[in-house]
Amino acid sequence: MTELISLNSESATNRLVLLHGWGADAQDLVSVGKLLTEGFNESFEIVSFSAPQPHPSGTGRQWYPLYPHKWEEVPNAVLNLEKRINNLCFEQIPLEKTLLLGFSQGGAMALELATRKKFEGVFLFSSYPHPQWKPLKNMPPIFLFHGNIDQVVPKDASQKSFDILRSNGIKSDLYFFEGGHEINYELIDHCRGIIKQQFLS
Repeated sequence: MTELISLNSESATNRLVLLHGWGADAQDLVSVGKLLTEGFNESFEIVSFSAPQPHPSGTGRQWYPLYPHKWEEVPNAVLNLEKRINNLCFEQIPLEKTLLLGFSQGGAMALELATRKKFEGVFLFSSYPHPQWKPLKNMPPIFLFHGNIDQVVPKDASQKSFDILRSNGIKSDLYFFEGGHEINYELIDHCRGIIKQQFLS
């Protein structure tokens, strides 16, 4: 299994960390990462992690079992991922120049990591909060995106995350788009605008 895919250049001053969804692998979001970060004046290193557990279908990976849900495995899964994040080289590109992106189950994992690490910003697509998830006051800005006709993870899940974040005073935005359980080109353009406006000098 490929534990992670790293695309970097010596000139990179920013980093984008990718966490895939249930049943995918490290390769899944690499093209999204490239589209999100190409053509800016500042260059990005892209790091895409593979979840540690094999998916029950026999292909792809999972961060923890989902059907049935094994929520009790979440704390260890988050701890394991945090250790892997800590192994990245933060001397050249610090955490405050690192964006985190998670899709679906990877988005739920990213939401957890955001309470432990002060990333520059966190992008969550078609995500959901874990049952016992609680935000902290000192969290990075969170950007939530969800398709109006998502039949895998209902859009109410992102609404719930947003309501919890907002009620705790965390800078957050929620964006619904016409689509399903996906990251489409319109969404990528929208996110590029956010990255350019808020995170690049």
